[in-house]
Amino acid sequence: MKAIVFEEYGGPEVLRLVEVEEPHAGPGQVRLKTVAVGVNPIDHKIRRGWLHEVFPVTFPAVPGTEAAGIVDEVGEGVTGISVGDEVLGFTVTGAYAEYALATEVAPKPAGLAWEAAAALSAATETSHRVLDTLKVAGGETLLVHGAAGSVGSAGAQLAVARGATVIGTASEANHDYLRSLGVTPVTYGDGLADRVRAAAPQGIDAVYDVTGYDVLEVSIDLRGGTTDRIVTIADTRAAELGITLSAGPSRDFVPILADYARRAADGRLDIRIDRSLPLSDAAKAQELSEAGHSHGKLLLRP
Repeated sequence: MKAIVFEEYGGPEVLRLVEVEEPHAGPGQVRLKTVAVGVNPIDHKIRRGWLHEVFPVTFPAVPGTEAAGIVDEVGEGVTGISVGDEVLGFTVTGAYAEYALATEVAPKPAGLAWEAAAALSAATETSHRVLDTLKVAGGETLLVHGAAGSVGSAGAQLAVARGATVIGTASEANHDYLRSLGVTPVTYGDGLADRVRAAAPQGIDAVYDVTGYDVLEVSIDLRGGTTDRIVTIADTRAAELGITLSAGPSRDFVPILADYARRAADGRLDIRIDRSLPLSDAAKAQELSEAGHSHGKLLLRP
């Protein structure tokens, strides 16, 4: 099968499209014929070797953990899933490939496009986990840093669905999009604290940082000097500031993912997609992801 591999840590140039042996479903596993694959920031961080202590790599390695596809093998002991089922979820072998193995997948609703299905798992799992950690509830005000991307917009929508008021930072070009989600947009950069206070005179009850772009200090200020109820998924300075760095994964997420997939199919949850590229353009996709200039989810098509 065709797959993207890297045989050493480095930049996007270490990624190559090659022929590798197909994996086969073992006990408790299903094999997916991948249709669309999600590209996530953790992919380039692992490729760079920055997460070696947490995610050690055996070379040659196939990147990626998020995919949507069609089940074409079912391993021993698997129940409730059959060959031909359309599913989405996280893979246990590299997802940047024509075939990948998984142990936990949710059904893809017929009305959900493949690209949206592939974009759903990481964005909703991350945001669901963070909102639970923050204990965001109806009537509260949540500040989301980086609310216009795939993960931030998912978090904003899930918080709105919980009955929270959401203030979202984004470039001005994305403000109309945030308004369409029921989010009050503010522009990031100098003077952010004043703009947030003007948008939320009632104060900020919790902060969700998706960006990692040095917003923790202003978040502490907006929380009245406390680090309580501030969570980042991207800023490695979190520990030194006494802030929670959430790295997951959620437990027993498949039923929740299935519900979010139904919401997305019904138009009640939008996962913003930037573009879908051929598998052979994996290096370009990771380069775009690493630069942080994408406007939504980046996907690959095997």
